[in-house]
Order: sequence, then C-alpha cells, then structure tokens
Amino acid sequence: MSRVQSGALLATLLTIIAACSSSATPSPSAPASAPVSTIPSAAAGSPGAPASLTIYAAASLKGALDKAKAAWETAYPGSQLTISTDSSAALETQIEQGASADVFLSADTTNPRKLVDKGLAAGAAVNFAGNKLTLIVPTANPAGIKTPADLAKPGIKVITAGDAVPITKYATQLVANLAKESGYPSDFVAACTANIASKEDNVKAVVAKIELDEGDAAIVYVTDAKASTKVATVDVPPTANVPATYAGVVVKASANAASAQAFLDWFAGPDGQAILAGFGFLAPP
Repeated sequence: MSRVQSGALLATLLTIIAACSSSATPSPSAPASAPVSTIPSAAAGSPGAPASLTIYAAASLKGALDKAKAAWETAYPGSQLTISTDSSAALETQIEQGASADVFLSADTTNPRKLVDKGLAAGAAVNFAGNKLTLIVPTANPAGIKTPADLAKPGIKVITAGDAVPITKYATQLVANLAKESGYPSDFVAACTANIASKEDNVKAVVAKIELDEGDAAIVYVTDAKASTKVATVDVPPTANVPATYAGVVVKASANAASAQAFLDWFAGPDGQAILAGFGFLAPP
C-alpha cells in the first residue's frame, strides 16, 4: 500500500470514529428524561412521604373526621391518622402539658390562639368550618318544651358542658341574646342558670344525656343534633343564634410538621369542606 493510500485510509477511520462519538452524546436540545415521581411532594400541598399523624379535635368533629381519615389514608397510601376527640379546652390544655399531637382542630378560635400566643403552634391558626346552635330535647319530649323560653320554667333539667368548653360559651351567649327577644321573661338568664342539672365534659356527652332522658333540654351544635336519631330539635330564633367558628393549628412540637400542615390545608380546602358540609357544617366565615 502506498503512503498516499495509507493516509486516505487513516482519514476515513478518524471520520467514522468522530461520527460514532457524536451520536453517543445527548443533544442539548433533547435532554434525557428524568424519572417521574408518583408521590406528590409536600411543597405541592401533599404530605410527601407517608406519615402517621395524631389529630386532637373537638368532640363535635368526630363524625366528619372519621370520614376524613378514610379519605386521607386512601389518597395517601401508607399514611395513618389517629383521631382523639374531646372538649377543645381540655385538648388545648393537654397540648400545653406536652401531649403528643400533630394537629389541633378546635370548635372555636380562642383555644388555637392560645397555642399560637404561647409559641406552641407552627404558624397561624386556620379557620376551617362554621356551625350554628339549636335546642335539643328527648324524642318523647316529656317536659313539653316548645320554645327556648321554656328553658326558664321551674323544674326543667338543663344539661350543659363545663364552663371552659366552647359549646358552653356559645350557649351562654345564646341565652343572653334570647333574653333580649320579645316574649322572654326579664329573669330568663338567671332562671336558665338555676335549671342547670349537670355539666358534662364535652358536647357529645351533653347529647348523650338527652338521648338517655337524663335531662330535659340542652343547647348544642346543629351538627350534633343532626347526627343523633334519639333527640328532637326546637327552633332557635335566627336573630338570637350564635355563629361558631372552628379553627386549627399545626402543633409546633410535631415530628411530622410538613405532613401535619398538608393535612390541615387539605381539611380546610375543597376536599375537607365537602366532607364537613355532608355533616351539616358551614363554610368558615
């Protein structure tokens, strides 16, 4: 082979090698596809990695939260919600004392604000629901209560919750409002107070007393009356009714703060609102 032929062959080989090398390198305009995650990120408002959360909630939320638990755990496989319900005031105290909770859902705005003010909440409180009040009696209504004015009649056994429980604070305001209505006696507030037969731990316990005919009447949330098949309701004048606002916070000591915030946002958002509405709750004011 001549020197000219050898040079031509070498040039050809170099050209082939360069072409192969170029085709093996991805073009800048068409980068390789990255793997797509099937788990929503926490930044997108989802819990990210599955987490177990403990939810402390007002007793009146039990039914709604049982359904929310099923919906959340279905949407985020591997996640688990543990629901603990009681009086909002009692739960707030437990959190102050170090109880292991991730989210606190209260039947008022006062108790979540306490945690915020004391530096025990991660961020501001979020309003997520509203409610109204009604008067309940046993289905047989043995005391013959026809209007809220009958709460002041001698011998009527009125059931309430403890003084610090949100339903009691709302009910106290309702009684004060009723006292200003036409047709109510001037001593209505005092007479109602004198008729209190017992003070229960929370609103569910109040409803249970009426269901068992252990009281003649009680002021409770509309949602609690709706949830019971063993009580009847007596209408409250709309002009006297008291709106209840429910608020929640993420507990600062939570070991799963991102997931806790994602749940609170979800519960306050469209999915949670749909569940709450099914139990008679109103949209937050």
